[in-house]
Amino acid sequence: MNTTSLLKGYQEKFGADAEKVFFSPGRINLIGEHTDYNGGNVFPCAISLGTYAAFGNRDDQTIQMYSKNLPDKGVISFSLNDLKYDKNDDWANYPKGMIYFITQAGYKIDHGFNLYIHGNLPDGAGLSSSASIELLMGTILKNVFSLDIDQVDLVKMGQKDENDFIGVNSGIMDQFAVGMGKENQAILLDTNTMEYHYAPVKLGDNVIVIMNTNKHRTLADSKYNERRSQCEEALKLLQTKLDIKSLGELSIDEFDRNSYLIDDDILIRRARHAVFENQRTLKAINYLKENNLIEFGKLVNASHISLHYDYEVTGKELDTLVAAAWKQDGVLGARMVGAGFGGCAIAIVNKDKVDDFKQNVGQIYQEKIGYAADFYIAQIADGPKEIALNEVEK
Repeated sequence: MNTTSLLKGYQEKFGADAEKVFFSPGRINLIGEHTDYNGGNVFPCAISLGTYAAFGNRDDQTIQMYSKNLPDKGVISFSLNDLKYDKNDDWANYPKGMIYFITQAGYKIDHGFNLYIHGNLPDGAGLSSSASIELLMGTILKNVFSLDIDQVDLVKMGQKDENDFIGVNSGIMDQFAVGMGKENQAILLDTNTMEYHYAPVKLGDNVIVIMNTNKHRTLADSKYNERRSQCEEALKLLQTKLDIKSLGELSIDEFDRNSYLIDDDILIRRARHAVFENQRTLKAINYLKENNLIEFGKLVNASHISLHYDYEVTGKELDTLVAAAWKQDGVLGARMVGAGFGGCAIAIVNKDKVDDFKQNVGQIYQEKIGYAADFYIAQIADGPKEIALNEVEK
């Protein structure tokens, strides 16, 4: 993105020069989908697509926000003295929630500011635009007001924002991946213990291609919360005999031997995905460490199959993209990412085959679905940061 246009946009909207520029990435999850709220492992990374913001201080208590992505919403204004959720504030509730929780934690935000936001994450595509905005706001406040907040605590506030302010019952993965991202590394996070470590992602002659279905989905009104409650129900049934706190604690063998306790077709399939996907994630890390990309790719494929049959969160658009990807030369693996029901999939593709891949998969998708898919090459990137004004692109 040309950040010069960001500064120009700020100037036009607020009649003054911006003082600082920030960037916060989106995320993809290489493997480990719908495991984060089941106490399992995830393996996400931050990506080079994300959300940019131009910032300027004010000398009153007013906060003004404008998103170039949603120009029809205009400038949204609210006061530092009134940080409650307001549905009329639309997208601005995400950053507003971060301000609320940071001030609730005792940190001092003593004046208002103007914010001009422009993101290059496709809206509703499942690349965590909401977590990107939450951690963008957290990073801005930490930087501008010199707040001594631990980065993991900032990540937890992002999840609290999503859960308690916005009302989406999501796990910690999105905020963690965005807030803790490192260039060319993915994060193995045990959501049960919050223990994590970085693992280099060496794809050799391959790149990650993001495939966007262009079917818009909103997490809050998808079946996300339903899947979560089904897993919680299955866990309760297992807990009648097993001393476990989450599905992520179970091995495949332990689940097989105790699934009779659930005795319900749908609940067994939901829980089976959570358990098996968690184990796939642990295997995937080992294959990457051994530089065994072939076996890693097979696990990526298996993840999609499980999300389709056991978790039932894929849908026609994602299945069409992934099935088309599997048939192309130079593809190691492909699967849906994010909550599902639309959004994006990823494919690990040989660099020399990317153009053919986009053309062939795009054509199949257009013919079957009736509209186009979009394709992006994802670089694995650092977490949120300030961009020095002298580094802003001319």
